Amino acid sequence: MDRQIRPIYEALDTGSNKSAILACNKVLKKQPNNLLVKALKALALVRSQKVEEALLLCDEVLASKPVDDPTLTAMMHVLRGLGRHMDMVTMYEDAYKQQPGNEDLGTQTFFANVRIGNWKAAQQIATKMHKQFQDDHYLYWSVMSALLQAHDPTTPEALRTVLLKLAHRLVSSSATPSYYHADRFHLHVTVLRELGLYDEAYEMVESETGKIVCSTNLACDELRREIWKLKGLTKEAGERAEKRITEAKDRNWLEFLALLDATFADLTGDVSDADAAKAAVAERIVKAREFFGKVVEEDGVKDRSGHLALLELEKRARQHGLSTDSTALNSLLESYFQSFGGKACCYEDLKPYVELEGEELASWTAVLEKQTSAYTTVPDLWRFINAQKLLRYNLTASALTPEAEVQRAVRYLDAYLDGLKLGKDLPSYDLQPADDLAVLSAQAFANVWKQTGDETHLYNAAALLEYAIARSKMSYQIRLHLVRIYRLLGAPSLALEHYRSINVKQVQNDTLSHFILSRASTFSLSSTGDLTYTSECLESSRIYLSNSEETAEFIVRAFGSEKYSQIPDFIVFEDRLDNSLQRDLVKMEHVRMRIAHEPINSELVDMELIELKFIFDRVHHDNRDFDILANYQPRSVASFNQQTQFLEKTPGLGWLWVFLKIYIKAFQLASDLDDTVEDKLLIGDRPKPSFDPETKLPLAERLAMKKQEEVDELTPDESLFYDYASALSQWLTPYHDYTRPPPSAVLAEAAKITEQKTGHTLKGLELPPDAATNGHAKKDEEPPAVVAPPALINQYFDDMLKRFKEVLEGKALPHELLHVVTLTQEAFLLFVIETTRFKTPSVIKVNKLGALAQHIKEVRSKATAVLSEISSALVAYAEQEATAERRKEVVDACKPIIHESGLDHDFVLNVAKKITDARKQITDGIGKGIVRVCKAHA
Repeated sequence: MDRQIRPIYEALDTGSNKSAILACNKVLKKQPNNLLVKALKALALVRSQKVEEALLLCDEVLASKPVDDPTLTAMMHVLRGLGRHMDMVTMYEDAYKQQPGNEDLGTQTFFANVRIGNWKAAQQIATKMHKQFQDDHYLYWSVMSALLQAHDPTTPEALRTVLLKLAHRLVSSSATPSYYHADRFHLHVTVLRELGLYDEAYEMVESETGKIVCSTNLACDELRREIWKLKGLTKEAGERAEKRITEAKDRNWLEFLALLDATFADLTGDVSDADAAKAAVAERIVKAREFFGKVVEEDGVKDRSGHLALLELEKRARQHGLSTDSTALNSLLESYFQSFGGKACCYEDLKPYVELEGEELASWTAVLEKQTSAYTTVPDLWRFINAQKLLRYNLTASALTPEAEVQRAVRYLDAYLDGLKLGKDLPSYDLQPADDLAVLSAQAFANVWKQTGDETHLYNAAALLEYAIARSKMSYQIRLHLVRIYRLLGAPSLALEHYRSINVKQVQNDTLSHFILSRASTFSLSSTGDLTYTSECLESSRIYLSNSEETAEFIVRAFGSEKYSQIPDFIVFEDRLDNSLQRDLVKMEHVRMRIAHEPINSELVDMELIELKFIFDRVHHDNRDFDILANYQPRSVASFNQQTQFLEKTPGLGWLWVFLKIYIKAFQLASDLDDTVEDKLLIGDRPKPSFDPETKLPLAERLAMKKQEEVDELTPDESLFYDYASALSQWLTPYHDYTRPPPSAVLAEAAKITEQKTGHTLKGLELPPDAATNGHAKKDEEPPAVVAPPALINQYFDDMLKRFKEVLEGKALPHELLHVVTLTQEAFLLFVIETTRFKTPSVIKVNKLGALAQHIKEVRSKATAVLSEISSALVAYAEQEATAERRKEVVDACKPIIHESGLDHDFVLNVAKKITDARKQITDGIGKGIVRVCKAHA
């Protein structure tokens, strides 16, 4: 038998699913009831995307309730592939019931519940196993499960305390003390903290064994600090930190913060006698200053902690009105700059302390202006760069005239080109030390563009950054700046090229993909068959699939190796990725691109409808990282991130909600699925229900809600589109409701298709004998009266044509033009989705809706006429882009940055060619794509 099964495993391991299926069939001919082979065949079918056939085999194996490990393992992979996690739990529970003395089956049943976050069942199984097998780690599994159940949002408030008390009782009854194992100790103290038993927790962490555990385990030490804080031992924590700094030479910044918090402890919280408290704090400030001064003397330039602590002390003293020396802050800033100005971290370190005014600012500016651009070493160069960043940070609005900013940009660029000589011998994968000067120059140009609206300054920024990236290929910072600028300039292919060069990995697909995929449908050429941006959406979404497959396994492993302190973090990580806002923003963009490329049929409509309804029920976490984009703009103006926002608005939860409502309504009208049909045909488990009370409202009521905070996240053009979409669905809803076939007819059709595919009927489906299979059964009631479409629908296309001409003649940036065009095309596609049902003559005839068909024809003609006019104008616009005159305009605009060195006329001409070609490609492609869309849906 082993000899017959080995080839199946080998075929599955190498991804040869077809060979695996053939090998399984061969064995099943001789042994038709072999459960393991059936399970392996089901696995091969799942991996071959043959879901219907896999389901039949899967149900057969489950019905026979397997208990042997190979079959259970194979079925685990099958059920995971089908998203049937609840069935996996049931399978292991059935096996464990049959062999209650099998410890391994008990463990696997516990892990199956852990994977789906079913902490109640997990806790019960762990308790049972502890009683049965008398192993302490099962007791701690039970404690951890009770703790996690108490934290579960679905657990009633009253039950949480009961669960925590149960966890406390269990952990206290352990035969071996928890301090024998650091993570068990961590779990024990966590339970005490959750119950508010701070005294008991304090005794544990401050016992001899507790101190040893905390000194060797960072998680336990972090928990110890928290317990001290919760007990209000701020001053004692300060004394302990002082000892650690002096005796153990500990330079952990947390120790310095503990000492600073202790210094000002009397002024935080409820203060009965303010004057006495201030006097006591003033005394402690003097002592703290002396102490940190000694640390600075001892460390010199080896460590920054003492210097930063002095700055933080002075800042807090000023906030409480206890600063005695008005020149102290300037002296400390100057001292810090002299010691660490040659390090890359200097600007970020000093930024919280340099919001100065009046004489202090003048004095600080004089110190920084002494730094000249005559540098011979990298630290000297960094000192100059940090001085420029700090000077720029405090520039006032009056000093930011366009002329002055252009001069600064050129000065930064000159210094950058001069600084390149210090990195000329570096290998190609190293960053140039002068890179930040190029970024400073680009941000100064971007600021001028924001002030004047003149796009020539963006060409300057793009050209100099292209020069910089050629010398510092690994600089993600320069590439992110280029992505932002190229999207504004309407050169999405160049933006995508730079984004891909950053080589984004793993979770960065969630935190960084917004740079390229925010409103990406504006730049999609899917209507012409170019799926570059569509595939980028799919590529960036892989992390979510691997998260749902892998993170649960990490949690299982953490239980297996008793790493209890890591489990809550894994659970939070899994939840934040599963319910990521960016995940669903990308999904929404993918849907918008998909409808422009694929035929609009029931398969697309039904699949997207189910998925978008799931998204509509989620609570979302925003994991997007905007802070990664360096900001060297003065504090008196908006940050570089805000200045270069695409269309000046970043899509958030409100934007997502609006577009979900638009598309769920549209797909609902086009689909024959209702909730009963959906439940019967859905494969896999439904996502966990959200605990947001709004999701408990009926779907129709939620779709009809129009919240101002959601509309505020839309651009004016998107707001118009929302009004159009609402009017369209309102007009067509009565006719869809009347003509939609009954659920029994839809299920009968589904059963028929399944039988044709697999030769078996649809499982668990009972159809009435009179179920019509074509959906055209005679109706008793009269059809709704046909009314003319609301004026807003036809008016929308006229308004968008007018808007297009305004933007075209107003010399706006290409991305604004494309935004108007793609929304107009999307409005037409939305109309197509919602009227596809009425294209079939028999539907119109049977339901007596001839007048409606005429109205639909008129709106379609209007929309295609407007789109044809826009298409012609856009193609003509594209032709003007890639001309020698247009390239010359870009080169002439870049005169301020052209140098005799490498950044010369030829280099700028090459950049100009890339920009104009990219703009021609996108505008021409979208223009021609509109024609294809109109033809496809004529």
